[in-house]
Amino acid sequence: MCGRKTLTKNVSSIIDELMIDNWAYPDFRPSYNIAPSQFNAVVIGENNLRIAKKMRWGFEIDWNSTKSSTLMINARSESILKKPLFKNLVYSNRCIIISDGYFEWDKNDKQPHYIYHPEKKILPMAGLWKISSRNTNETISTYTIITTSAQKNISKIHHRMPVILKKEYINEWIFNEDNDICKKIKYSRPYNNSLKIHTVSTLVNSPSYNNPNCIRKDSEQQLSMSF
Repeated sequence: MCGRKTLTKNVSSIIDELMIDNWAYPDFRPSYNIAPSQFNAVVIGENNLRIAKKMRWGFEIDWNSTKSSTLMINARSESILKKPLFKNLVYSNRCIIISDGYFEWDKNDKQPHYIYHPEKKILPMAGLWKISSRNTNETISTYTIITTSAQKNISKIHHRMPVILKKEYINEWIFNEDNDICKKIKYSRPYNNSLKIHTVSTLVNSPSYNNPNCIRKDSEQQLSMSF
């Protein structure tokens, strides 16, 4: 499961770290609390170029055309080739969601945790994207994050985690010339590099709360408030 994440780096840092060829997200702003239905920078492959675009998190599914809909924010790696919503996208619309950390809530006490690279590097998350229609006159690019079973240390909090690709596999994932899907899916095995985890304030539960305190250790915040 991945239901909240961050991208706190500036544009030049992101471009350098991921070797992006074309940045097509003019109004990008770093965020400490990205929630479903909000926008994020996503990398796709076009003409052998890495292109970063603005996309909204979640595929909108209409369960009833007149009453209700929901957002599909995650797709299980074990079943994406079986689900009609995802199957064709795996062959043609693979992407990388740019993130430098994500939040997970403890399955027992609902305490939020922040999970990130030990050196605060970007964690390239594997995803799928598609064009959605908001109405007859407007379309929007949307994405979902592929998940897999969690690392042992993370499984104590939650049994799922995003598929985080090693950077040497990014081109293999986003460029569609080689459609050996079995080969692609092998990259969705649990990320075996170490990740750091610490508890954060429950203020992060609110999507409107978006500042550096979102990722600060909960103990540090309590200490600062005591003075």
